[in-house]
Amino acid sequence: MDLKPNADQQQLIDAFAGLYADLASTDRVSAAEPSGHDAALWQQLVAIGAVEMALPDSGAGLIELALVAEQHGRYLAPAPMIEAQVAARLLAQVGGEPSDRLTTLAVRPAVGGRAELVPAGAVADDALMLDGDRLLLVPLTGRATAVANLGCLPLADVDDIGGGAVLATGAPAVSAFEAAVDEWRVLTAAALSGLAAAALEIGVAYVKERTAFDRPLGAFQGVAHRLADRASEVDGAQLLAREAAWAHGEEPERFAELAAMALGFAAETAADTTWHALHFHGGYGFMLEYPIQMYFRRARTWGAVLESPAESYRRVTDVRGAA
Repeated sequence: MDLKPNADQQQLIDAFAGLYADLASTDRVSAAEPSGHDAALWQQLVAIGAVEMALPDSGAGLIELALVAEQHGRYLAPAPMIEAQVAARLLAQVGGEPSDRLTTLAVRPAVGGRAELVPAGAVADDALMLDGDRLLLVPLTGRATAVANLGCLPLADVDDIGGGAVLATGAPAVSAFEAAVDEWRVLTAAALSGLAAAALEIGVAYVKERTAFDRPLGAFQGVAHRLADRASEVDGAQLLAREAAWAHGEEPERFAELAAMALGFAAETAADTTWHALHFHGGYGFMLEYPIQMYFRRARTWGAVLESPAESYRRVTDVRGAA
């Protein structure tokens, strides 16, 4: 198992990194926070085939999607690429018709005709969701209510889902939905590892130039050692997310377990790394002029959309127990 990107994968990484550097600058991400969505960025992602690359016949596997997701998280890109990719894969699996409409995935099963905290639900046209043992495609117009959150993500609660189109029923519907949620776990874990890596770089750059007692903050062991520990965690989160994505195609029997493990560890790592990076900024870390506060807020929200790290780890034990 070699998780280092090959030449083709590195070109893919570089292409998306360049796109995000141009269209997901700190200023643009900040400007998009009221809605959590940059329409121009989304249109460009659609134009270059970011959603189509997720389809089974594109030649890209989940590992390629994870490498792209790392860059998505690194730049806090305000566009629902991960949700749209996973939804497109699920829609293709159950024989749904492709569409130009923005379709997301409600990662939490609906309860009582209501789906809560739907990722991108505030900006999407439709959502795939599980209601009991029925997989539905639900139009969101008039049904979605945006949910205010610390990370300025376009989350929404969706009511009155009964009018959605039924795409699959029974065990096949449940199985397909659960597999899609595991894919979302892995891609979100990859994005959180990218977010954490960027936050660490911001923190390291700051302590190199900020001084105290005529010395850079980074020269003090109490600072340097904590950031070094965070670097180890970030590397681990990245590798675990990549291993989970690799297992999707190579060792599918391990995929569900690794997906939960990857999300739990990446969420913890992103929260821990952004907290330390913000802490070493002192009071400046909470000012809107410093980007670290966006990483801090996003990490805490994004990592808890589906479940807490503790719930992710409980799922690991559940999957092992069912094996």
